[in-house]
Amino acid sequence: MPIRSNVPAIASVLLAATLWGLFWYPLRRLETAGLGGLWATLVIYASACLVLFPFCLRGVRAVAWRADWRDLAVMALASGICNVTFILAVIEGEVVRVLLLFYLSPLWTIVLGWLLLRERPAAADWWVIVAAMGGAVVMLWEPGVGYPLPGSRADWLALVSGFSFALANVEIRKLQGVPVIHKTFLSWMGVLMVALGWLAFRGGLEPPAVGPNVWAAAALLGMFGMVVMTLSVQFGVTHLPVHRSAILLLFELVAGALSSWWLAGETLRLSEWVGGSLIVLAALMAAYRPDGMEMIARDASGEVKDTGRRPLS
Repeated sequence: MPIRSNVPAIASVLLAATLWGLFWYPLRRLETAGLGGLWATLVIYASACLVLFPFCLRGVRAVAWRADWRDLAVMALASGICNVTFILAVIEGEVVRVLLLFYLSPLWTIVLGWLLLRERPAAADWWVIVAAMGGAVVMLWEPGVGYPLPGSRADWLALVSGFSFALANVEIRKLQGVPVIHKTFLSWMGVLMVALGWLAFRGGLEPPAVGPNVWAAAALLGMFGMVVMTLSVQFGVTHLPVHRSAILLLFELVAGALSSWWLAGETLRLSEWVGGSLIVLAALMAAYRPDGMEMIARDASGEVKDTGRRPLS
């Protein structure tokens, strides 16, 4: 494929990665305005679902017959947990640290693929596991504590988000016959269900007392921001080799690092730089696996675009 014909696809993937890297900022602004993370999640994804719903009506009966409802339910639940925990993590924690811990998802995908799909890891996968685990240990190690465990709620949320993302990808792998638009819509519905359940568990179903401009801002973030991020990734990964789109999506880390430094004054410690580099190395090695790497080529639903290959995601 000529380089020139790749430009729109490359630009589309970089746009999505940049928007994901900046996503933390409007979320924190909404939090400051009184719209907490769970309520912001509800409004953002409900608005996105409204945009997508008319396009999901066609062929929905065929999808229901073709797919295993249990796999669809697990995919929706995993996607919901992934997105809710990610949003809460970037609101509460250091942006780049959250993103790096999330990008341990290739490790979880290999493990889940082995356990659930009976896909034995290849030799190259073991290097991915070693690099990812080494990076996590270095990042999470605290002198004097001894065990490399997450040190904050945001760390735990980021790890849960990455694990849930990997689980959603394994289920998506099993749902090859379901169109992307239906999987995206069900994933977003899963986000709504998880957010509502979390609010109910906390006893916080009463809407916060914020102005209409705050509600409108969250709705616009869903109707435009979330939808644009989703369509950008889907267009990009459709027209690029999987390993290339996966690597380009790592630009999310660059956007997150620069924006959090500039807008929030956040910086990384040496251990986080070293551990983060190992995690990025693991993601790059996974991207260059012989069968490709959809596991980090995500869109806003925790979705990956089916390329007809059979990667471990």
